[in-house]
Amino acid sequence: MADSALFLRNIWYYALPGKKLKPGKTLVKTLLGEPILFGRTLDGTAFAIRDICPHRAVPLSCGQFNGHEVACGYHGWRFDATGACTAIPSLAEGQSLNLDLFRVKAYPLAEAQGNIWIYMASEKGPDKGAKIPGVPDLKAPIVPGFEGSTYQAIEVMNFPCYIDHAVVGLMDPAHVPYVHRAWWWRADPDLSEEVKAFDPSPYGFTMRDHELIRETFFYSLLGKSPHVEIAFQLPGVRIERVKTATNILSNLTTITPLNENETEVTTLFYSTLPWIPLLKPVLSPFVRTFLNQDRDMVVKQQVGLKYDPSLMLIKDADTQARWYFQLKAEFARAEEEGRDFVNPVKSQVLRWQS
Repeated sequence: MADSALFLRNIWYYALPGKKLKPGKTLVKTLLGEPILFGRTLDGTAFAIRDICPHRAVPLSCGQFNGHEVACGYHGWRFDATGACTAIPSLAEGQSLNLDLFRVKAYPLAEAQGNIWIYMASEKGPDKGAKIPGVPDLKAPIVPGFEGSTYQAIEVMNFPCYIDHAVVGLMDPAHVPYVHRAWWWRADPDLSEEVKAFDPSPYGFTMRDHELIRETFFYSLLGKSPHVEIAFQLPGVRIERVKTATNILSNLTTITPLNENETEVTTLFYSTLPWIPLLKPVLSPFVRTFLNQDRDMVVKQQVGLKYDPSLMLIKDADTQARWYFQLKAEFARAEEEGRDFVNPVKSQVLRWQS
């Protein structure tokens, strides 16, 4: 199942909420095992560069940022938001160097709907038609219907596992009555058959819009006869839309690997309901409890994974997990072979007890 040697490249990952990056400030974050210095210039432009000075490997975050350039704290070498070296103070008058030789790796960013996405390019050159590093050919994900809007609520949680286990755990439809049993979500201990239709969608798959028969307490707040549609796309982006005659609530869940042993799960809510921000102090503990239930199970899973057991996936309850691994493998093969991605998911109906 999980391949700890494989992080997908040449694709967008969720980086951080835009409000965390203030003008004239920087912050450091490790993504896919790479140290990255995020910053926002005084004119409001967000940027990301590798947090290592090419001179003596001191983190650039240990230096200073004047709102335009980062100065290394060791020798004062300066770099702009594109990663270009702009000055080496130790050079004496008349001495010159080609500053282009000392460029720091820069990462393309996309900022929309209150989020900052980062494009993690491969180190591979453009041989045999392979993707050119730093030139994104995919667009950063957006939540349909909320273009130009920002999220109303957000929760961020660290899962102590490799990304595959976080993705599979969060998309698993059969764990709900066992892991999430609570009066406000799933108090009914009885299982019933779930029948859902799925279709391929860009770099993923979508559970077709359907009426929600078994309503939870929170879904009932949206209005009568809620309909649900859930879409998943690589590398780990899930968008759930709940729609009634009067309201829409969309939940964006992003799964970003920090390294091989830690994965960050971010859950954001977009809604036409004006009172969600007012009730955030009340709703937030429920959301954290729900996510913690998934996290606690992942923590327990790590105990067994230490023994490197063979893991199993069954039809139909685990078919979404199977699709995830097939999508990931096809994406990696297409990149390696320099060809178009071919979605391995086919339209079908899945049935399981939950």
